[in-house]
Amino acid sequence: MLEFSIILLTGGISLLFLMLYEARRNVVKIEEVRLPHFPEHMQPISLFFISDIHKREISDDIIEEVKGKTDLVIIGGDLLEKGVPLSRVERNLDKLLILGNVYFVWGNNDYEGNTTDVKQLFKKKGIIEIINSSVKVSLSNGMMNIIGVDDASTQRTDYPMALEQVSPEEFNLLVSHDPRLMNQVRKEDGIDFMISGHTHGGQIRLFGWGMYKKGRLETLPETTLLVSNGYGTTAVPLRLGAPAETHLLLIDRFRK
Repeated sequence: MLEFSIILLTGGISLLFLMLYEARRNVVKIEEVRLPHFPEHMQPISLFFISDIHKREISDDIIEEVKGKTDLVIIGGDLLEKGVPLSRVERNLDKLLILGNVYFVWGNNDYEGNTTDVKQLFKKKGIIEIINSSVKVSLSNGMMNIIGVDDASTQRTDYPMALEQVSPEEFNLLVSHDPRLMNQVRKEDGIDFMISGHTHGGQIRLFGWGMYKKGRLETLPETTLLVSNGYGTTAVPLRLGAPAETHLLLIDRFRK
């Protein structure tokens, strides 16, 4: 009985350390995204995507790994949550600005902070908010629309309004914190690529099962979708089976 108790205790401690390790990982997943309707005249696009930072401070190692390799940065919501000091948010933004222009969509936990202070900080730093609208981004030999839709879980989403200034014939990147927006996306909308976070990949997955699907890149009839496990955690600072991640996305045309 004593030996069995020791085995259980050792296993429990090992599992706890694994969960702490997965929650604190500083990984940049480099992913090639081949899109069938990527404009032929455009050079490949490189973008850095990070979501669900929550209470974490972005590691300098991540910044060093990505520096000089990306055209722009997109924060997919939950930059902060209740209790996160604005000074930490500012440090994280300063790090991301080293990489290039930063675009931001709101997540549900972002609204737990003082939104007035956050918006003033964005204005001070030159962070580009996209709230149920779109911005045109000039890139090498072409233009991309970044369409940002506000958080669905807080009933702030207005997907039709976000599409008002874009054409399905243009190259359109849709950013929504909550991937459930996918339920509104139609093939005729001309969304070439959609990126989201929010789910944390289930955060803690037991025997492969979690509250949400694990983060993934998948091709759907309506568009290509990336859902990130995210960088931070919520509720408990632990992960299992859905490790923390950020993304360096290399976007180009699919060629047979």
